[in-house]
Amino acid sequence: MGYIMDLRKIVGTRPLLMAGACVFLIDKDNRLLLQLRTDNGAWGLPGGSLELGESMEEVARRELFEETGLEATHFTLVNVFSGEEIYYKYPHGDEVYNVVAAYECKDYSGVLIRDEQEVLELKFFELHDLPNEISPPDIPVIRYYLQLQGF
Repeated sequence: MGYIMDLRKIVGTRPLLMAGACVFLIDKDNRLLLQLRTDNGAWGLPGGSLELGESMEEVARRELFEETGLEATHFTLVNVFSGEEIYYKYPHGDEVYNVVAAYECKDYSGVLIRDEQEVLELKFFELHDLPNEISPPDIPVIRYYLQLQGF
């Protein structure tokens, strides 16, 4: 998050537009990978903010690898999300209006290795049995995906 951190030095905690990507990583048993976040103690999708010069698919690929140790072979764009529903105020006070490209990935390789700075736990969940404590900006994104899957 170098670019956003640089901006924060100038604007403090004021709201920023933050572009980024997240990944619905689905295993062979049709389970969704979620990460228990260190910043808010809630479950969320692997993902993060766009760095200068990156494409949305590149940020999705990079963040997936950094946070989970898994490498995507192929992505499919699910949707792009923005607006009030994806506004978030972090526990430390930073505010963001997210613009998020959500990708689905069913073709990947590697072994689960969590980023100890950002992730407390990585776990696959049945789509019909997701945890209650979902990170607020991921709620509308996950809700949309579940509707697409017939839930």
